Amino acid sequence: MTGPGEIDRVAGLSGRAAALGPGVQASLELLRRNVDRPSAARVYDCILGGVHHFGIDREFADRQLELMPDLRRAMVANRDFLGRAVRHAVSRGVRQFVDIGSGLPTAGNVHEVADRHAPGECRVVYVDNEPVAHAHADLLLAGTADTRRHRAVRADYLDHGALWRAVLDTDVIDPAAPICLLVVAMLHFIAPERQPGNAMEFYRRQLPPGSLLVISHGCDELDDPGIRAVVRNYAQTTAAAHLRSRDEVAAFFGDFELVPPGLVWTPEWGETGPDRWSGPPARSRYLAGVARKPGAAGE
Repeated sequence: MTGPGEIDRVAGLSGRAAALGPGVQASLELLRRNVDRPSAARVYDCILGGVHHFGIDREFADRQLELMPDLRRAMVANRDFLGRAVRHAVSRGVRQFVDIGSGLPTAGNVHEVADRHAPGECRVVYVDNEPVAHAHADLLLAGTADTRRHRAVRADYLDHGALWRAVLDTDVIDPAAPICLLVVAMLHFIAPERQPGNAMEFYRRQLPPGSLLVISHGCDELDDPGIRAVVRNYAQTTAAAHLRSRDEVAAFFGDFELVPPGLVWTPEWGETGPDRWSGPPARSRYLAGVARKPGAAGE
């Protein structure tokens, strides 16, 4: 059984829970009630080498690594892509970020990367619909981030109107200025019959000209039985997984203009040193791209 001390440790509080506000206390109680099965967000944190996970998550992660030894490298490559995409956005003058399906704040958070390259200028809203992931995000940001500029909200990607209202209600994001919308390693947790493309069309419409859309998505072009087994096993977690083809992933960008090099495997996007990836890029299992909404801010 997971005890209070272990929960505080995983939440990043280390005995500080009592000193934080009632909202944080509510998130902590929610976390205590949801530790009976693996969390997809905590498994991701575990495989990336983070500390915000429980034994049940580590056991699940270990089983998947046995089936697919490249899984850790693939997830690290995806996280590295996220960092390069954020740096690209900052270099293009974007200072606002909305990260849908953000999961746990872990190594290389969006706000950390953005603040490193534009100190004190960037604003980030993290969004997740999984109660456990949101509870973790709320707790960790309360203790480590400037909550005047960086916030976490709980909302469902598919309930697009409510999600966007929740983002704007934080008063962190200016809807008239360019926004970098990140949907990284999230869409493959939405079943095809739920039509995630409809929600994405809504989000593209909300973004002002000059905004960026960042997407990565699980894809298997190697016909690998290992990744197929891992995908089946994710049904045991808080979020089942669904792979898509290259054309299906490309459709999420709509009429936005893909920036070079287009839709590619994560190690192929931006500059990746040989120490970060070796071997066929397709073994990274994640397709990734960044696209720009045509026009300029204010047009």
